Amino acid sequence: MNRAEISILLVCLLVVFTIGCNQNESASEISQPEAGTTSGEVNDPLPSWNEGASKQAVLEFVSEVTNEDGDRFVEPVDRIAVFDNDGTLWAEQPVYFQLLFVMDRIRSMEADHPEWRNQQPYQAVLENDMQALGQQGMSGLMELLMATHSGMTSSEFDSIVSDWMASARHPSTGLAYTDMVYQPMLELIKFLQHHNFEVYIVSGGGIDFMRAWAEPVYGIRKDHIIGSTIKTEFDYNDGNPRILRKPEIEHIDDKEGKPVSIDKFIGRKPIFAAGNSDGDLQMLQWTDSNELPSLKVYIHHTDSAREWSYDRDSHIGQLNEGLDQAQEKGWTIVDMQTDWNKIYKAND
Repeated sequence: MNRAEISILLVCLLVVFTIGCNQNESASEISQPEAGTTSGEVNDPLPSWNEGASKQAVLEFVSEVTNEDGDRFVEPVDRIAVFDNDGTLWAEQPVYFQLLFVMDRIRSMEADHPEWRNQQPYQAVLENDMQALGQQGMSGLMELLMATHSGMTSSEFDSIVSDWMASARHPSTGLAYTDMVYQPMLELIKFLQHHNFEVYIVSGGGIDFMRAWAEPVYGIRKDHIIGSTIKTEFDYNDGNPRILRKPEIEHIDDKEGKPVSIDKFIGRKPIFAAGNSDGDLQMLQWTDSNELPSLKVYIHHTDSAREWSYDRDSHIGQLNEGLDQAQEKGWTIVDMQTDWNKIYKAND
């Protein structure tokens, strides 16, 4: 998330605290497990996806790029897939979950910082005074972020996040946050990995926040998770080396920052990219510029009954310019209401 989006999040915090089978032949072929494999892909690798153009586009694309006899074949080394996280792999309303972590973390640290009770922006958090918090602006939010994300070792931060994820519950659904990942996207990740795609997360969220829990949830290795970073330093610590987290932003992995990170840490253009907001547009544009065949996917939040419905006017996960470009360029737009028969991992 960029600086403008973070500032808008302060306003959004007010909300939180007031409260079968017409596939063509090529697509059908890809749904069958390869000989000699033990994959769970039997008959339908994407059972939480309804039959339709979006599912068909995914199946056909994977079929074509993995067909060694076809003219769209892509060598496994170039099968790079990148996914945004917030709003793409798990929910992001009413505010980004990492921001809810920040708020809970401030409250849990209160006993060690009695001065916060009369000091902004901490006082606003402790008193649930979102109007006062909003008045603190960008500098106030950055102070909260640094207070909760720095001043400890990388291992300590990992444990703090892991403990929070194990106990925290979403303010609206009451679900654990890891139960609010999208089942259709879990199936898609597994499907791509089964066909020798290297799958990465490229998110505006904090890299270490995600690495604390995402590997077992998504089946994506920690070294394949890319996100926003703060500065760190090595400390030998009298023969007990550690990495210390400093109170300085290093990189915001959002908008233009995403293709920069992909180029720096992956070194190959993706042939598959999935996002849900304008913050992902540059990542999809970068993928679209690949000379190899590519598939660009936007997750469109249209289901107000099972999740949330929002796009152009939303302060969280705004999809405006990206939606226009997707429609103009013929990218795949996944309509959550019609394309998915199941939303969350936790749903029966």
